[in-house]
Amino acid sequence: MSIITRFAPSPTGYLHIGGARTALFNYLYAKHVGGAFLLRIEDTDRERSTQPAIDAIFAGLKWLSLAWDDEPVFQFARADKHRIAAEKLLAEGKAYRCYATPEELTAMREEAKAKKLTKMYNGLWRDRDPKDAPAGVKPVIRFKAPQDGETTIEDLVQGAVTVANSQLDDMVLLRSDGTPTYMLSVVVDDIDMKITHVIRGDDHLNNAFRQLQLIKALGAAQPLYAHIPLIHGPDGAKLSKRHGALGVEAYRDLGMLPEAMRNYLLRLGWGHGDDEIISDQQAIAWFDIGHVGRNPARFDTAKLSNLNGHYIRASSDARLVGLIAPLIEAKVGRTLDTEIKARLERGMAGLKTRAKTLIELADGAGFYAKTRPIALDDKAKAVIEGGGGALLVDISRNLDAVNDWTAPSLEAWAKSWSEAKGLKLGQVAQPIRAAVSGTTVSPPVFEVLAVLGKAETLVRLLDCTR
Repeated sequence: MSIITRFAPSPTGYLHIGGARTALFNYLYAKHVGGAFLLRIEDTDRERSTQPAIDAIFAGLKWLSLAWDDEPVFQFARADKHRIAAEKLLAEGKAYRCYATPEELTAMREEAKAKKLTKMYNGLWRDRDPKDAPAGVKPVIRFKAPQDGETTIEDLVQGAVTVANSQLDDMVLLRSDGTPTYMLSVVVDDIDMKITHVIRGDDHLNNAFRQLQLIKALGAAQPLYAHIPLIHGPDGAKLSKRHGALGVEAYRDLGMLPEAMRNYLLRLGWGHGDDEIISDQQAIAWFDIGHVGRNPARFDTAKLSNLNGHYIRASSDARLVGLIAPLIEAKVGRTLDTEIKARLERGMAGLKTRAKTLIELADGAGFYAKTRPIALDDKAKAVIEGGGGALLVDISRNLDAVNDWTAPSLEAWAKSWSEAKGLKLGQVAQPIRAAVSGTTVSPPVFEVLAVLGKAETLVRLLDCTR
């Protein structure tokens, strides 16, 4: 049997972290067993479903490199299939028309709440003759759920979970206007898409009992369920925006790398021993539903940033230049030419060890792309105006005589020249750093001079002596 999983988001908002992890787990399990990973857009809520949300889901999955198999399925377009299934159940006596009025339904709910019952519908029309239907009332179609016995979900994460059938309502399949409900649509789509494994958040566990009853009534094969615990914030509360629960695209814009995001989401509720850094190849080889924990995972932005820093350091210099170039261009207001990009690539080794996000990397690298004269921040100005500018005249004159323009050679020159002048190395290095970078913080200053080259270094130094 071919294993088929699915990710089925509702396009009523961005692709949030919990949804992204669900998609990742479905993708990895399918790839682990050589199966297929399908995408279904559950857009039956026409008032809240939007094209921008659909676009955001596609963009988020593509950024995470979670490629789905086959064309995406749009649930609303399959409404006729859903109605046919409901009519089949009606014809087989497994569903019935309910003519309860809004007032009757309200009274049922109030009575159920007063008696602390779980069933909100009392079966008013379950066994009544449709000939008794009141005039002018359009019926809904309800599922005739089993009233005796139990329904058990053999969940791959939660274990065996059982509910008494007496606790479950006769759910609505078709509304009075003929539109299918979410519960019916999900079941019919899963059957038609031949889904073998339903991997989703445990907030859907209660739905699973009703859906399983409906699957059996339709005579379809039962899928295996895996309800994964939700993600909580560092304080143990349900994850919210105050914890950093942003859309996937927001983390992209914050400078996270997709491979870091995949690695971090993978470790939220799943583990492989003490391994923290897990490659895509290892994730596919190791992933198994049985290793998903039952307790909620805790989202920690600091851990994500630290992991992102690792992947930045592991990335090629050329790739990083391509990623940060648009960020730098937005700040400097021009397109970076090939010479500047080559300079950024030469300096990347010293830059990427200091950054945890692409934003930090772009900020740290920005001085390489600035045009002269370099703007100085307040601390750099204080260094230059506090005597550093006067010292730069002598420094630039002597630096001009250095022919071996490499970081080790430049550092050796600076040490020798400092000693000859009776100065500490920092008294020489800091004015140079301020002049060439516009700040008092940068990668090792002699490495910066080597990256800039002799000509650019000297003119930047001289700009601060005028």
